[in-house]
Amino acid sequence: MDEPGTPPVIGVIGGSGVYDIDGLADTRWEKISSPFGEPSDELLFGELDGQPMVFLPRHGRGHRLPPGGINFRANIDALKRAGVTEILSISACGSFKEELAPGTFVIADQFIDRTFDREKSFFGAGLVAHVALGHPVCGRLGDAVEAAAGELAIEAVRGGTYLAMEGPQFSTLAESELYRSWGCDVIGMTNMPEAKLAREAEMCYATIAMVTDYDCWHPDHDHVTVDSIIRVLLDNAERGRGLVKQVAPRLKGRAEACAQGCHRALDNAIITAPDARDPEMVEKLSAVAGRVLDADKAAG
Repeated sequence: MDEPGTPPVIGVIGGSGVYDIDGLADTRWEKISSPFGEPSDELLFGELDGQPMVFLPRHGRGHRLPPGGINFRANIDALKRAGVTEILSISACGSFKEELAPGTFVIADQFIDRTFDREKSFFGAGLVAHVALGHPVCGRLGDAVEAAAGELAIEAVRGGTYLAMEGPQFSTLAESELYRSWGCDVIGMTNMPEAKLAREAEMCYATIAMVTDYDCWHPDHDHVTVDSIIRVLLDNAERGRGLVKQVAPRLKGRAEACAQGCHRALDNAIITAPDARDPEMVEKLSAVAGRVLDADKAAG
């Protein structure tokens, strides 16, 4: 019997340009239905040097959805149903530190969640679970991203705290200074609750936060032009595609579950007794938590 999370299928969540990768073969767009609603878009399936890949435009093709309008639960559930075992999350962000200049990639390893109007868990009344989130990203994926960035001479910083804000407006100066006082490194609107849901779905997750500008704390912020930000965005997207292409071979061929426990995150997380579980919730969670729910049913 295969180990949980095997064979590896790499999921990539990012902007519409992230999936335009040289060498991506056998591509097809496919609609994946989810009991949690509509995902942001169809999924793009393909192979890169024999490694299965699945891409999801986070905001939909053409950037139709604002951060608060993204159905994060449907996105993660659809990727799980598509067989994805690890997720590379690629997103634009602002910087809180002078040394994290526009164009820098930050392989974040911590989050502060300041979103307030989003569904943040697959679980709820009738089927309660609490997953560990002390270390919300997969260090194994982070290692692969860091090594790939080094090979491509991409300026990438390993480690950092990503402040997730609700948006769609940017921060006030007072908020920006508050987050800087907390020691945050970058700010964005999309990685929460994405990372939480990936953990609940027993998927490895890593963030590649691509700095486009300094947040409004910086004295030069008001002098930044739209044209300059767009240039950085386009350059970041091109390097992001190269990074995904370089990371894929490093994740290929894994025969064991993630040693850091990502693929077994629900082993001791479900609290509701088997005979007290809501059958509708059990069915709804058939992809996200099917591994443990099926095992409990077989044991009972």
